[in-house]
Amino acid sequence: MQRYEYKVVPSPRKGEKARDAKTTPDRFALALTSLMNRMGLDGWEYLRADALPCDERVGLTGSKTTYQNMLVFRRALDAADAVSPLSLSAITEMPPARPVLSAAEAPEGAAPALGPAKPSLAAE
Repeated sequence: MQRYEYKVVPSPRKGEKARDAKTTPDRFALALTSLMNRMGLDGWEYLRADALPCDERVGLTGSKTTYQNMLVFRRALDAADAVSPLSLSAITEMPPARPVLSAAEAPEGAAPALGPAKPSLAAE
C-alpha cells in the first residue's frame, strides 16, 4: 500500500509581474505556475484546490467566517520514511524509562548511614 504525506499551502492572492503577462488573469496564472513548479521541484504533486471556512475574530467578542483558498499537494513516502502500525505499537509497548536523579537531587559524598530510628526527646 502506497503512503503519502500532504502539504497544504495558501493559493496566491496576487499575480506576478512579467513582460508577457499583461492582464490580471495572466499574472495570476504566472504566480500559480511558479508556485506549482517550486513545489514540484521538491517532489510535491498537485492534488486539488479547496475553499475552506476559517473563523476569524472581529472586535473583542465577535467572529466571522471567511473562506481561504488552499492548494493541496502530496508526495509518496519512501518505505524507510513510512511509519507502519507495527512500529507504532512497538514504541507504545516499550517499558517506561527508569528515572535518573539529577545533580540537584543526588547529594555529593557518602550516603547517610541507615539504621534503627533513634528515640526522640519528646518520647522520654
